[in-house]
Amino acid sequence: MEKEEGACSTHVLLLPFPAQGHMNPLFQFSKRLASEGLKVTLATTTFIPKTMKSHPDSLIVDPISDGFDKGGIAEAGDMNIYLERFEAVGSRTLAELIEKHSHGCPVKCLIYDSHIPWALDVAKKLGTVGASFFTQSCAVDLIYYNASRGLLSAPVQGPTVTIPGLPLLEVNDLPSFVYYALGSYAIFLSQFSNFEKADWLLFNTFHKLEDEVGIAMPLDIEFLQ
Repeated sequence: MEKEEGACSTHVLLLPFPAQGHMNPLFQFSKRLASEGLKVTLATTTFIPKTMKSHPDSLIVDPISDGFDKGGIAEAGDMNIYLERFEAVGSRTLAELIEKHSHGCPVKCLIYDSHIPWALDVAKKLGTVGASFFTQSCAVDLIYYNASRGLLSAPVQGPTVTIPGLPLLEVNDLPSFVYYALGSYAIFLSQFSNFEKADWLLFNTFHKLEDEVGIAMPLDIEFLQ
């Protein structure tokens, strides 16, 4: 369902990482933006709409290719292979999607999952505002940030870990990807490869839940009411 022409000045494109735990937060955020009168396009990968039962009329679902259109991540069979192909094909098809909307109702802002840092490069190249959306809590993001900056080794040595802004943590309290340094560990650290260049950083949290963690984040965070 198309919005009135006047609403086209605020067309937002959202790009979630194609996994359920990432899709849900950005899908809910998409609905929230649409309820405020923005024109919202959800750019899933080609395989994802085949698994969706329905979506609100206020959302436009416009897929891009990740190079594995028949089966997504499962078709790739290996996460590293998937990520490499997704960046190569996805960066091209994402640019094509943004350019497709350049006439009439251009995309003003790309909100992308923080696990897709190359999306910011596409946005900057096309002169579009880029906002990184962190789908996990600030506490988890802070742990990954410390690991990405070498302030927390992986796999973790010792029974406890001290991170400013968080209570004393036992190793079993940490995300398993940090505790064990699993094979897909790099994707969690890549969230911070270029995040300083984003126009906005959005976090899936609220003030009363993580006010102390937000203060400890190495960023100037403002909690929205």
